[in-house]
Amino acid sequence: MPAAPHDRHAPLTPQDVLALCRERDIKAIDFRFMDFPGVWQHFTIPVSKLDEGVFDEGLGFDGSSIRGWQAINESDMLLVPDPTTAFVDPFTDLATLNLICNVQDPITREDYTRDPRNVARKAANYLKSTGVADTCFIGPEAEFFIFDDIRFDQSPNCGFYYIDSSEAEWNRGADERPNLGHKIRHKEGYFPCPPADQLMNVRNAMMQTMIDCGMEVEAQHHEVATAGQCEIDLKYDELVTMADKMCMYKYIVKMVAHKYGKTATFMPKPLFSDNGSGMHTHFSFWKNGQPLFAGNSYAGLSDMALYAVGGVLKHAAAILAFTNPTTNSYKRLVPGFEAPVNLAYSQRNRSAGIRIPMYSPSPKAKRVEFRCPDSSCNPYLAFSAVLMAAIDGVQNKIDPGEPMDKDIYDLSPEELSEVPGTPGSLQEALTALTKDHEFLLRGDVFTEDVINTWIEYKLKHEVKPMALRPHPYEFCLYYDI
Repeated sequence: MPAAPHDRHAPLTPQDVLALCRERDIKAIDFRFMDFPGVWQHFTIPVSKLDEGVFDEGLGFDGSSIRGWQAINESDMLLVPDPTTAFVDPFTDLATLNLICNVQDPITREDYTRDPRNVARKAANYLKSTGVADTCFIGPEAEFFIFDDIRFDQSPNCGFYYIDSSEAEWNRGADERPNLGHKIRHKEGYFPCPPADQLMNVRNAMMQTMIDCGMEVEAQHHEVATAGQCEIDLKYDELVTMADKMCMYKYIVKMVAHKYGKTATFMPKPLFSDNGSGMHTHFSFWKNGQPLFAGNSYAGLSDMALYAVGGVLKHAAAILAFTNPTTNSYKRLVPGFEAPVNLAYSQRNRSAGIRIPMYSPSPKAKRVEFRCPDSSCNPYLAFSAVLMAAIDGVQNKIDPGEPMDKDIYDLSPEELSEVPGTPGSLQEALTALTKDHEFLLRGDVFTEDVINTWIEYKLKHEVKPMALRPHPYEFCLYYDI
C-alpha cells in the first residue's frame, strides 16, 4: 500500500491525515520519535482515538524510560504528532499510519530541549534568523551492511562476534551444497553485476519501498566491501525533513532485510580488513530559491561556501562527537587507509575530509561534501552540528586555508604533519566537544544541558564500558606474556 506523497510545498494538515485514514481504511496510528542517542521509538493507538485534538494536545508518555531523558520525578512528557510526516507503514499486517512527533513538556507546553528533532528545528530556524540563508539542503549517502547471520555476546568469561554472508570472500571454500562460487573479493564490491552481487533484489525492494513512502531515491548499488555492503542515495532535502527521512530510511532497510531473512546494520566498522560504512553528507545554503554556494572561487565555489568549509574544518573535532558518535566509528577513521581522516578540502580528492563534487556545472548542484560522518549518528543532531559550524564559518569569514589536491597518502611525513587529523577515538571527540561548543549554543539550538548530557551519556554508557572489557585480540597479543 503506497503512502501519501510527502510534498514539501503542500504539507498535510490534521484534516488531510484524518481523510487519508478514511481513504486507506487505516486501523492503527503509530507515533514515532527519536530518543537521545538516535534510535526510533514508537507506540500505537487505534485509529478511533485519533482526532484533530491529538495534533494540538498530544499524547502522554513516560519520558524517564527513554535513554538520556527525564528523571523519574518529572517523567510525564507529551508527544505531539506532525501531520506533514504521515506515511502508511509498508510492513504491518494491520493497516497502520505512522506519524513523526515532537516532544513537549506537559505543563509548560514548551518543546523539550533534549528532543533531537527539536534541536534540528531550532537549527533550521536559526539559519533563517541570521539572514545568511533561509534553507540548508542536506544530501546524505548512507552505507550499511546486509548480513545473513550475526551472533555476538559479552559475559565475564567470554566475548565474541561472528558474522556471515553468502557473498563474502571467506566463503569461497564453504561446503554450501552447492557452493556456486560467486563471492566478492575484499574491496572489490564496487560494483560487480549479479550473480556476484547477490543483493540486487533486496536493494530494489528497499528502493521501491522508500519511493512508496514518499522518498525520492537517486540510486542504489553495492558498495566496496565484501559481505553485503550497500548504499541507497536519496535526493537532497531540507534539514529537518531529511533527518526525518533518514529515520524512515533506516527503518525500511532493516525491515526489508528482515523480510528476506537477512539482517542490516549501520554499524560503521563491523568487518576487519575491509571498508567501513560512512555517511558522506552533502550540504548547501539557499535563499529565496537561489543557490548560494556557486561562485568563481576554488572549484566553482562562492566565498560563502569556502567560509562554510572553514567553519566545518575548524570545528570538525567537536562535530564528530555527533556525526561519528560511537566507539566503533573510530575503527573506520584510521590514518593510512581510505577513510577521510585528514581535515582538508579538495575538489576531487576523496581522502580529504571535505570534497567539492564536480559532477555538474549547474549552480544548483554546487555543494560541499563532508565525508567524515557515519550513519550510526542521530541525524537530527549530526546535521544540526554541521549546519551550526558552517554558519559560524560564514559569519566569521573563517579561511579554510589552501586546498589539498595532492594524494594525501603520498605526502611526505613532513607535509602530512601539517594536515590536521580527525580525533582518534570517541573520547577524544567528546573532549573536543567539551572545549569547543560555543558555536552550537547560538540561537539556543543546542543547550549546555544537551551538550553536557550527551557527553556524560556517551562516557558512562559507551566509552567507559568499552575501556573495562578485554578485547579478543588482546588474547592473541598478550596471553603468553
